[in-house]
Amino acid sequence: MSNTEERNYIFGIRAIIEAVNAGKTIDKLFIQKGLHNDLFAELWKLVRLKRINYKHVPLEKINRLTRKNHQGVFAFISPIDFHNIEDVVPALYEQGKNPLILVLDRITDVRNFGAIARTAECAGVDAIIIPEQNAAAINADAIKTSAGAIFKIPICKVDHIKDAIFYLKASDIITIAATEKTNETIYDLSLNKPVAIIMGSEESGITQDLINLADISCKIPMKGAISSLNVGVATGMVLYEKIRQELVG
Repeated sequence: MSNTEERNYIFGIRAIIEAVNAGKTIDKLFIQKGLHNDLFAELWKLVRLKRINYKHVPLEKINRLTRKNHQGVFAFISPIDFHNIEDVVPALYEQGKNPLILVLDRITDVRNFGAIARTAECAGVDAIIIPEQNAAAINADAIKTSAGAIFKIPICKVDHIKDAIFYLKASDIITIAATEKTNETIYDLSLNKPVAIIMGSEESGITQDLINLADISCKIPMKGAISSLNVGVATGMVLYEKIRQELVG
């Protein structure tokens, strides 16, 4: 791990309990499989109460992260504070803005996420929504790849992307799913309005449930033999089509 990453982790049951109680945001918690004792029960109660992102792993996994007395638990602390989308959207309307929201469905590659955040900040995105599970870690690599953009744009972590989309729709924000499973292209849409653009993972794209839930589906037209673009490149193309439409009126 890099020096920056070393400053962003913590291990030991009591240490993690104290960090959570002090208001630190736990980005990811690794718990040794089969771990059971009274002290861990106290931590487990907090994990469930705070809905901390956790994963049960073999002891060997935690030993690879640290050789110190970890007591079967190891956590990465997020370098940022996450925002609540239900606070962000009303504030944007109060400022007289047409909100531009980016929703990332299962973007798990750290460098892809960092690159997307950098492009989003340059393109004037007002907030990025990511899920609690199946999302890239906000770590030193993400920060470096984003050129610091992660500190400049509100990032909202939600339990379920579906619920976030329901909220955006109820807030008069048009939800647009970027997917090849449609005939309409991004160039057919009018983007001069409050919009939320949904981008999916490179492996499988946006889940069908989210495509069905979105107001509109669109694709980026392609002529080559390769069937998909890198998600960071695709995100940039969609966002800059919105900027183009704003410039031409």
